[in-house]
Amino acid sequence: MAAERPEALHRRLEAGELPRVCLIAGEEPLLQREAADGVRRAAREAGYTEREVLDVEAGFDWSRLTEAAGTPSLFGDRRLLELRMPAGKPGREGAEALQAYCRAVPPDTVLLVTCNRLERSGRESAWARALAEAGVFVYCWPVPAEQMPRWVEQRLRRGGLAPEREAVELIAERAEGNLLAADQAVEKLRLLVGAGAVGVGEAEQALADSARYGVDDLADAALDGELARALRILAALEEEGVQPPLILWALA
Repeated sequence: MAAERPEALHRRLEAGELPRVCLIAGEEPLLQREAADGVRRAAREAGYTEREVLDVEAGFDWSRLTEAAGTPSLFGDRRLLELRMPAGKPGREGAEALQAYCRAVPPDTVLLVTCNRLERSGRESAWARALAEAGVFVYCWPVPAEQMPRWVEQRLRRGGLAPEREAVELIAERAEGNLLAADQAVEKLRLLVGAGAVGVGEAEQALADSARYGVDDLADAALDGELARALRILAALEEEGVQPPLILWALA
């Protein structure tokens, strides 16, 4: 089952299409937050004025979802029902409750289910398929290093800024693997510049070195022959206290 990317969801919402069931999961917090905020905003604009939040923690009683689905709004309003399930593991009882919900989606209700990283088994589980078939399943993958410059430039231009290529490359390099840092840099530049051209000097003011790396990133850079990037990643891993045996294991 192929999940949609966040951009596809935003296009749906901009076109006035609000799915009755939304599963948003992934490994990139900024994209997850923006996707969920987009659903919340579209729901408000569509008249879903009541909001109920269920946090799935250890010992969560899944009958609460069943009860929420079967209980009409106190004031007869449309309702946004949020199910926050960070671990993405509903268990047998939860999986059955989610599938049962999807078999009989209540009227005047939008269900928004949010999770963090889902393994392949979770993405292809019966409960995830049921949510996707009843509405939409969005997965927020990390932005690969080679796509970061394009992502950064789009963000800057969306903010009314006209960045020079060198400024885009600098932000992409410093914030690699950390979209939140890149987004914060864009917001700082909007405050510094307002609107207009952005050069390397302005980018330096707005962004400290916020790249976030793992040992796999080092191995990828080494295999690709990117010496400068590999050395930068190695220095960052050393600063973070990553032990040498783990780095050697990844390279081997």
